[in-house]
Amino acid sequence: MPASPIRKLAPYAEQAKKNGIHIYHLNIGQPDVETPHQFWDAIKKIDRKVLEYSPSNGFEEVRNKYAYFFQNRYGLKNLMPDDLLVTTGGSEALLFTLFSILDAEDEIIIPEPLYANYIGFSKSGNIKVRPIPTDFENGFALPSIDEFEKVINEKTKAILICNPNNPTGYAYSDAELNRLKEIVLKHDLFLISDEVYRDFIYGDVKHYTSVLSFPELEQHAILIDSISKRFSACGARIGMIATKNKEVLQTALKFAQQRLSPPTVEQLGAIAMFDVEEHYFTKVNTEYRKRRDTLVEGLNKIEGVKCHTPGGAFYCIVQLPVKDTDVFCQWMLSDFNYGGETVMMAPASGFYATEGKGKNEVRIAYVLNSIDLNKAIKCLEEGLKVYKEL
Repeated sequence: MPASPIRKLAPYAEQAKKNGIHIYHLNIGQPDVETPHQFWDAIKKIDRKVLEYSPSNGFEEVRNKYAYFFQNRYGLKNLMPDDLLVTTGGSEALLFTLFSILDAEDEIIIPEPLYANYIGFSKSGNIKVRPIPTDFENGFALPSIDEFEKVINEKTKAILICNPNNPTGYAYSDAELNRLKEIVLKHDLFLISDEVYRDFIYGDVKHYTSVLSFPELEQHAILIDSISKRFSACGARIGMIATKNKEVLQTALKFAQQRLSPPTVEQLGAIAMFDVEEHYFTKVNTEYRKRRDTLVEGLNKIEGVKCHTPGGAFYCIVQLPVKDTDVFCQWMLSDFNYGGETVMMAPASGFYATEGKGKNEVRIAYVLNSIDLNKAIKCLEEGLKVYKEL
C-alpha cells in the first residue's frame, strides 16, 4: 500500500508549525469556501431521540434529492433514485465500484498522472493498474485509441477517468469521451467516471458531458460523485454510485450492507444542500477561476517553473527546476522558511503508476484565496533560489 503523496509529509508540516512557521497548504483539496448554511441549519433542526442506522443504500429522500439534482442541473433525465447508492464519500464509492466489477489480478486502465488513491484502492483488491501516459507538453490530453489498444488484454475489465481531472485539472472534450465510448463498446468494458469536480469548469461550456449521457453506455457507465467539493463539505463523507446497470448496483449494495450504512446525520444535512440557489455555484466558480489565474500567472513568472492553465477542478501539475520533488517538498517544510512562512505541496511522483515518472513535478491545489496564493508563490520562488545553491 503506497503512502499518500498528499498526506505523507504531514509530520514535517506539524513540526514546522510547532516551530512557529506558518504553512500555506497547497497539498490537499480542502476548499476554504464556506459550506452552505442550509447544511448547518438542517443539522440544528434535527429532532431525534436515537441516532439510528440509515438504509445501506442511503435514505430514500437523499437518493430522491440526488437524482432530481442531476436531472435538472446536468440534464441527466434518465437518472432515477433507484439507480443510486449513497456511500461514505466518493472514496467508498470508488472502492465498492472497483470491488464489484473487478476480481483479484484483473486490470483497469487509467490515464496518468492520476488521483493517487486510485492506486491504493486498486492495491486493496489486488487489482492491477495499467497506466496510459498523458503528456505535460500537450496539456495532458487523452492519447489515441492505439495507446489503449496496446494494453487491453483478457484481464482488462474497465477504464477509469476523472473528469475534470485530479491532479491535472484537464477537462475531457466530447470528442475524447466519444473515443472512450468506442473503446469500451468494442472490448465490452466498464467506463468509470469520477465526476466530483464537474461544477468547477472554467471554459466556455457550463458543464462537461457525463458518461451517463450516452445511451449506448447504459450497461457500461458508472458515475462516481461526492458532495465534498461541490458544497465544500469534505468532512460530511457523503458520496454516490450511479449506474443503470442493475447487476453492478446490486453487487455494490452487498459491500454497502457489510459496512452497514452511510452517516445518518450528514445525510440529513445533505438533503438540504441540494436546494442551494444557482448563485452559490456561480460565486464559487468565479472565485476559483480567479485563484487559478492568480496561481498560473504567478508560477509562470518564476524562472524554470512551468504550469498549464487548467480547464477545471482546482488542481494543476507544475514542473519545477529540481531533480526530486519528494526531497524538495520535504526540505521546504523542514529546512526553509521565508519570513516565517513556507509552502506545503504534494510531490507528483505519487500520482503516477509508472515508476520514476513525475520526479520533477508537484501537484498544487489552489484552494486558498488570491492573497495567500501570492504569498505562497513568493515563498516557493525564494525557496527555489536557495535550493539551487545547495
